[in-house]
Amino acid sequence: MRLLRTPDDRFDDLPDFDFPALYADLDDPADGIVRVAYVEAGPPDGPPVLLLHGEPSWSFLYRKVLPVLADAGLRAIAPDLVGFGRSDKPAHATDHSYARHVEWMRAFAFDALDLRDVTLVGQDWGGLIGLRLVAEHPGRFARVVAANTGLPTGDDGMPAVWWAFHDAVEKAPVLDVARLVQAGCRTKLSPEVRAAYDAPFPNEMYKAGPRAMPGLVPVTPDGPGSEENRRAWSVLSTLDIPALCAFSDSDPITGGMAPVLARSLPGAAGRTHPTIAEAGHFLQEDAGEELGRVIADFVRS
Repeated sequence: MRLLRTPDDRFDDLPDFDFPALYADLDDPADGIVRVAYVEAGPPDGPPVLLLHGEPSWSFLYRKVLPVLADAGLRAIAPDLVGFGRSDKPAHATDHSYARHVEWMRAFAFDALDLRDVTLVGQDWGGLIGLRLVAEHPGRFARVVAANTGLPTGDDGMPAVWWAFHDAVEKAPVLDVARLVQAGCRTKLSPEVRAAYDAPFPNEMYKAGPRAMPGLVPVTPDGPGSEENRRAWSVLSTLDIPALCAFSDSDPITGGMAPVLARSLPGAAGRTHPTIAEAGHFLQEDAGEELGRVIADFVRS
C-alpha cells in the first residue's frame, strides 16, 4: 500500500484551529506503519471524548466543539481518519475498506492512546465506524452520542439525496471537497474555511479516501460490511450504555436515523434527545458550540 502525506505547510494559518498537531503510528501488519493525526483539548486526565468525523471532512470540523468540551473539563480528542486531514493517505481507492477503517480507528483509540471509559461522538462515517467499535469493544465505552449518522446494513434503501452525492463523487473529474462540505451546511462558509477543508488534498492524487468512502457504505444485504453491521446492531440493541441522539433539523441524508437509534439503543430510552436547530448535515460547522454544550451536559449529567 502506497501512502501519501500532505505537506505540513498546507495546514498553515487555519482559521480558529491552532491546536497542535499530534501523531500516532499504527503498526499495520500488512502494510507497515500508518500515521494517524489528531488534536486534543482539555485536561489530559479528564473524561475522554472521542470525536470522529466523516466524509469528506477532517478534525477541523470539530474546531468549535473542542473548546466547549475543554472548558467543561473533558479531554476532547479528534483524530483524522486515514485518508483525511493530516493522517496518511493510501494512494488507491482499493486500499480503503470499511473493515480497514474500523481497525485503524480501533488501533488508534485503544492500542496507541489506550482510551477507556470513552464517550463516542460519531457523525457521518464517524458513526459508521464508531458504532462498530462500541459493538465490538463495549467495555471501552461509557457513553455514545450519535449525531447525523447511522449504521446501514443494506437491508433498507438509501435516500435519493445520498445517491446523488454518491454519483457526484464517483463521476466528478475533479473532486471539490470544500463544495461538498458547503452543500451539507446551512451557513455560508468563508473562503478561508473552504480552503481549510481543501488543505489536506493538494491534488487529485491525495483524494482516494474521499473518492472511496461512498462506495464503502453497505447498500445491499450481501455487500461488504452488511453482515458485520447486522451483528453490531444485535449487540447494540442489548447494551445499556447511555446513548444520546443529537441530530440536526436539516439533514436529509441521515435525519431518518434519529428515531431508529433512539428506539433501538437501550441506553437511549427515557432521554430527551435534542434537535440542533438551523443546522445541516455538518452540524459541527453550523452549530458547533451548541453541539459541544449538548455533549458536555450529557457527559457531566
